[in-house]
Amino acid sequence: MEGSAMAWRSEYPDVPLLDLPIHEAVLARASTEFGDLPALVDGVGGTALSYAELDRATRRLAAAFAEAGVRQGDVVALHSPNSVLYPVVLYAVTRVGAAVTTVHPLATADEFAAQLRDAKAEWIVTASALLGVARRAGERAGGVREVFVCDAAQGHRSIADMLECTAPEPVVEIDPGEDVAVLPYSSGTTGTPKGVMLTHRNLATNLAQLHPVVPMEPGERILAVLPFFHIYGLTALVNAPLREGATVIVLPRFDVEKFLAAIQEHRVTALYVAPPIVLALAKHPAVAGYDLSSLRYVMSAAAPLDAELAQACARRLGTAPLLQAFGMTELSPGCHMVPRHARDVPPGTVGKLLPSTEMRIVETAGERRDLGVGEDGEILIRGPQVMKGYLGRAAESEAMVDAEGWLRTGDVGHMDADGWLYVVDRVKELIKYKGYQVAPAELEAVLLTHEAIVDAAVVGVHDADGNELPKAYVVLGPGAELSGDEVIDYVAGRVAPYKKVRRVEFTDAVPRSATGKILRRELRAREGSTTAS
Repeated sequence: MEGSAMAWRSEYPDVPLLDLPIHEAVLARASTEFGDLPALVDGVGGTALSYAELDRATRRLAAAFAEAGVRQGDVVALHSPNSVLYPVVLYAVTRVGAAVTTVHPLATADEFAAQLRDAKAEWIVTASALLGVARRAGERAGGVREVFVCDAAQGHRSIADMLECTAPEPVVEIDPGEDVAVLPYSSGTTGTPKGVMLTHRNLATNLAQLHPVVPMEPGERILAVLPFFHIYGLTALVNAPLREGATVIVLPRFDVEKFLAAIQEHRVTALYVAPPIVLALAKHPAVAGYDLSSLRYVMSAAAPLDAELAQACARRLGTAPLLQAFGMTELSPGCHMVPRHARDVPPGTVGKLLPSTEMRIVETAGERRDLGVGEDGEILIRGPQVMKGYLGRAAESEAMVDAEGWLRTGDVGHMDADGWLYVVDRVKELIKYKGYQVAPAELEAVLLTHEAIVDAAVVGVHDADGNELPKAYVVLGPGAELSGDEVIDYVAGRVAPYKKVRRVEFTDAVPRSATGKILRRELRAREGSTTAS
């Protein structure tokens, strides 16, 4: 790892920019090299699309969209749970030269309408089960020209039927470095959701950056349960495997028994998951009832994962190592990964810098000077995967990415002498206890080592004197009994005195985003409206 106090560069050779439309970057070998190989398999119903069928379907649907009036520069809202048709719609839209804004399937009509207005989306693709919300959102936003459904619903054109379109395929000139391919909305864990402009080059080059670190190949079977609407799912479970001829087994949502059954039935070779699924793999009793021996590795990202929990999961799975990755929507999304074939990986690391990527670690306050090995600070990233900016928000874009191209991740961490990165927590989540900084993720990790605790979250709350204190929200396993004092004592025996949990509340569930991030603002809001302790 080259480096000074200023910037570290990846130890991998640089990769050239992939200046291609994303559909070409992904599907270039679909009909020629991978033709009859299965590209996408419905993990519930069993429907499958070969690579040749996927390629043809995207071209026919692009023709149908063009015939319906979708034009280059338009924005199409894709509002659907994971399905075999999701990637077909994605690449068909980009073939027209339009951008896809991905929408959370559980968004309310008002949330959806706000995204439609902000993105200036004129088209919606949804599923019949979500049609009511999509129609209400379209009416509230105004400007929506048509709502298509993936399956079937009276009064709406069906994507499945549109695949039979005989119109000519649209011919458009795409500028990969400027044209936006995907417009996901940042999770909103800090403030209003913002449209993240990811260009064709951003997305395609990030695939080229990922490949040397975690290569995929034809014949691999990837289980897709993370939501495709989130950039982690879209890159790791759609674009990356389909570029390399792997087979994607699609599940619409996480259900532990269906998830385990799919691994066993389809002889799945790799999982891309978030920490709540790692927790289930480590602690859920059902795991013992399934044959998971086909797994070659498990990759976890999207939220902090404690080293002990990762090791507990890896021990239970036996042969499959548990690897971590780090990134964010604004990074298309990857900047760090644990290499697939790395040996002696230190526990708890989120990996090494991807090719063509640079990093700085700076003070979280004051002069924000550059820090060296082993010093915790805010992680800054520069590389071809850095977003074009936030849609219509120049000031916020400039605050996020400086004039030299350094993106502020908002995450705190440090690097060791061998180039492994460790993420401690979000800058905004750090609890200031009497001048000391306490990382909630560290305390959550300690809590999860207790056999009676199945989930936990820690937030800063204020006492009567205005001091910030760590408070734990704790979910107990079935039949488990534990008092608040016992929880406090358990943590106190394992951390420095200033880090102790000082309040405990037992709860039925920890609120999380679709990718497993703890929604601490919801817990803080709950705290503001209750006196529970």
